[in-house]
Order: sequence, then structure tokens, then C-alpha cells
Amino acid sequence: MTMREKLLEAVELRALRRLDLQFALMLADNDQPALMLAAALLSRDAGEGHVCLPLSRLKADNKTPAPLLACFALLDEEPDWRQILLNSPAVSDGAQPTPMILNGERLYLNRMWRYEQAVARFFCEANQPLAHDGEVMQRILDTLFSNDEEVNWQKVAAAVALTRRISVISGGPGTGKTTTVARLLAALIQMAGEQKCRIRLAAPTGKAAARLTESLGGALQQLPLTEEQQRQFPTEACTLHRLLGAQPGSQRLRYHDGNPLHLDVLVVDEASMIDLTMMSRLINALPPHARVIFLGDRDQLASVEAGAVLGDICTWASAGFTAQRARELSALTGCRMEGNPSPVAGALRDSLCLLQKSYRFGSDSGIGQLAAAVNRGDRQALRAVFDGRFSDIQKKQLQSGEEYLAMLDDALQGYQRYLQEVQRQQSPEAAIAAFGEFQLLCALREGPFGVAGLNERLEQVLAQKRKIARQAHSRWYEGRPVMISRNDSALGLFNGDIGIALDRGQGLRVWFQMPDGSVKSVQPSRLPDHETAWAMTVHKSQGSEFDHAALILPQQMSPVVTRELVYTAITRARRRLSLYSDESVLAQAVTTRTERRSGLNAIFESL
Repeated sequence: MTMREKLLEAVELRALRRLDLQFALMLADNDQPALMLAAALLSRDAGEGHVCLPLSRLKADNKTPAPLLACFALLDEEPDWRQILLNSPAVSDGAQPTPMILNGERLYLNRMWRYEQAVARFFCEANQPLAHDGEVMQRILDTLFSNDEEVNWQKVAAAVALTRRISVISGGPGTGKTTTVARLLAALIQMAGEQKCRIRLAAPTGKAAARLTESLGGALQQLPLTEEQQRQFPTEACTLHRLLGAQPGSQRLRYHDGNPLHLDVLVVDEASMIDLTMMSRLINALPPHARVIFLGDRDQLASVEAGAVLGDICTWASAGFTAQRARELSALTGCRMEGNPSPVAGALRDSLCLLQKSYRFGSDSGIGQLAAAVNRGDRQALRAVFDGRFSDIQKKQLQSGEEYLAMLDDALQGYQRYLQEVQRQQSPEAAIAAFGEFQLLCALREGPFGVAGLNERLEQVLAQKRKIARQAHSRWYEGRPVMISRNDSALGLFNGDIGIALDRGQGLRVWFQMPDGSVKSVQPSRLPDHETAWAMTVHKSQGSEFDHAALILPQQMSPVVTRELVYTAITRARRRLSLYSDESVLAQAVTTRTERRSGLNAIFESL
């Protein structure tokens, strides 16, 4: 049997996608079985979110699916992969424009290699120190930040961003990322003097943009700015797609290297959600003088698409600042900073700051203790945190049909105030706010523990209890929450935006809260692709927070159930968290890390 036939079998058994097979057949002939297999596996890994395929993974092991084991069995025992790949006109070291690039021991799709190179150069080579007046900056920082802590990490983060063109501020929930940025922007405006500073705010999703707008708007009232300075302070965040001028039905963007963005400072929130492709496009659209400040939580889930750029970058935060940088930051902030003499990735390390103190979750917070235990992968602490000490977290089993029905009843109770607001014909703003108080989160998309199954079961129960009035031949009913799953820049709706179907005298329309706080309605027939949102995946919940979040884990372990997924779900909850999970699944999840293969850190080490 030929490699082509074996790969076709793998497609039929869902070990590969049809796209992977077509890519392999485009690059390799029947007399090149090893090249054909390598191309198919590279395409498959790219589809799973990996940036590259290390040559060390081009071998069968105990995790290799049976259909792919059969493919490896057709090859010589020890293929010389480097020789095989470089002998093909479809592969080069990057000096020629070939479909695949072999860089050291890593195989890339051409575009992913180019994107990774661009991102690495941006964060290292383009990230130069900025000239500044140390005395003026010190005085402004002392005015905006307190000096009552041994190390005020918010103040240090502001100093890092004020003295570097590109900076990354990472921190968990409650560490004050937006507070830090509000004061940082105030410092930039004050230091600019009469020269106007054009500042833009952006985030990957509409919900995250709305949260950033709201947070910075609240912080503005407490900043020591004159009326003129307040006018320079940004009042509205937008999505990255809108910022870059995404064109409907096209991959083209209005802003790029030939038509850069008109700004001096860009703040990007929820940076963990930015995939490698989007990061490269954003970099490409920046004017050479622009400062960029990335905010995010390095421990959250990586982007749905390829790459984990923030996670890769923030692995260097633990290495600390260079010795010279530590002295500079100590002088600017009055905080005692210790340096690391190693020069490796010094330019990158000197532009990072990790916020290390949570102001939201104290020692009496179960959510904070649980998030910390999960982050450490500490199974013993995970069990201990559910010993009844904390009233803001609860864990329930989902082993039986009765327990499943009880979980549905809990969900209905969680949505009770929202359902009342809909039935009382309250304003769209009030209904949208009420819906955001509770959210059911899932690890999976399909099955009884996934989004599709839970949304269907919840709608059945809601209809039985006469909380909603479903029509026989329509998915629409008053109160139906939906989430947009495809960008539509013409309508101003983007992937992840949540809308509520309400009839307020104009027939049933779907109401959305926009980043500036206003609401707009759209006819259901005009909506881009969307899905019901009583339950949503943890991935889709990123950028959102809820007073009460409930996480449903499946009965059996799944590759998508990882430490990062559980941590992300926990940190969506502001006040209460409900966790429905089998003990063994939860324990296995917190010791399973999300793996995103890339060469970014290897490039940082070499620059």
C-alpha cells in the first residue's frame, strides 16, 4: 500500500484533515513517502495551533494514533529527515520562498516561519530604550503611585513601559493591570507636555474592548490630570480587527506597512488571545515611532489559532531584569530591584513586568486560592481548598442523571434574574447587564457536557418551565442569548460578541452592547454566523468576567481539558465559582499543560 493510500485512510479515520492530505499531495510524489508524511503532519500540527514541527516528533510513539502508526510503518526505520527535506525543492532554509522552511531542527509552513521571525525581531531588535528625563519621570511616578510597599510592581511596570518602545505587563485577576495602565497613560500625557499624544486602545474581542473601555473610564476620574490632559486620555477601545481595518469577506487590512496606523501609543489588552498571525499583522501596521503596551495573563489559555505569543514571551519574566536595567528601575521607582547578570534575551527581559500582588483575592478568597493551586499544578492544595472553608467556591459531582438534572436546575437559578428582566420588558441595557452576571462554561463543544448539548437541554427545560416561548419552526425566541462566531466589520460585530434577542416594539431584534457602552440592535436575519450562548466554551469566555461562573468538565479526560483551561475558567468568576467535575478528571487536568510548539524562545536566545 502506498503512503497516499495510508494517508487517505488516516483522513477517513479522522487522524488527519482532508486539507492535510491535499497539502502533502501538492508537495510530494508517490516516490517521496517520507516527504509526503512530513508535509501532512506539519499541516495537521498547524491546524492544532502549533507554529512548527520539531524533527524529533517525526517518529511514532505510544501517543501516535493507529492510522498514523501505519504511515510510519511504510518508512525506513531511521529516515534522515534533514537530508530528505532539504533534497526537496519544496523545502529551503528560508533563503528561497518555498512552501516549507527547515530552520535548524524545526519545520515550518512558510508563512508561519515569516511571522515568527517578524515577531522575534520586533520584541528584541526593534525594542530600543527611549530617551527620558529621569528626574521628571521619577517625580511623576511618585505622584501617581504609592511608595508604601517594598516593591510596588504596578509602579515598576509603569517605569518599564515609559522607558521602552515595546512593553509587556502580565498579571492574574485583581493584580491591577488596567489601574497600572491608566496611571501609565496619565504619566505619558503629562510627560508629553504641549505635544499631543495620540493614544489608541484595543483588544481581541468586543467584550474585552468593552471591559477595557469601562475600566479605564472609571480610573480616569481619579487621575490628577487637567481638563486639557483629560481630553487626550482615550475613552473607547476597539477590537483589533476594527483597529486594523478588516475588510468584509477578505483577508485584506486597511492598515499595513504601506499605510500605518495613525497613533503614538497603542495599548492592547488580553494579549494572551493574540495568535501569531494577528500579532504579525499588528506589528506590520505600526508606525516606527509608536509605543506599544501589551497587557495580559500569561497563565491563561493561548489563542485558538496558532501560537502562544504572550506565553512564550513571558517565560523570560522569571529570568528577571538585567543588572543595568534593575539599577535604572530602582532609581526611577525607589523600589529595590535585584538584577540577573545573564545577557541572554536581555532586551526582551528588560521590557517585561509581572504584577505579583492580587488586590481582589485575599487569603479569605476561595477563588484566589483555587486559581493559585491550579496554576501550580498542586493536587494536594486543590483538594484542600474544597474543605468547606470558603463560601465563594463549590464543587459538585456529575456522575449520575440526577446530578446532571440538578446542574441544569442550578444553571436556571443562575440565569433567574436575567429571565425576570426579560419577562418584565426591562431595557436592553438592563437585560444585557443581567445576562453578564452568570455564565455556564464548558471545556467541550459537543456531547451532553459540551456547548451544543447543554444549550439544547437548557432550552428544553426553559420551555417546559415556560421561561421562554420557542416557536415550532424557528430557533428564535425572546431572551435568546447568542454569540457571534464570524467577524462582520460592516455591522460592527465581531467573533465573541454577545447579543440578546428582545422585542421592544420593533419586532424581535438582537441587541448588542458596543465598546463605547451604547447598545445597537440588528435584525436576526442580518446577523453573521452565530450560536446560542446559554453555555459557551472557556475559550470564548476569555476577555469576559461574570459575578458567578459555573464550569462543566466532562466525565472522561479529553486533550482539551488542561491546567490553562481550568485556570482561565476559574478567573472568569468575580464573586462565585461552581465547579462540576469528577475528582480524577480535575486532578489530571491541573497536571496537564497546554503545549504549543514554536521556535520563538530559541530565536530569543540567539538574538
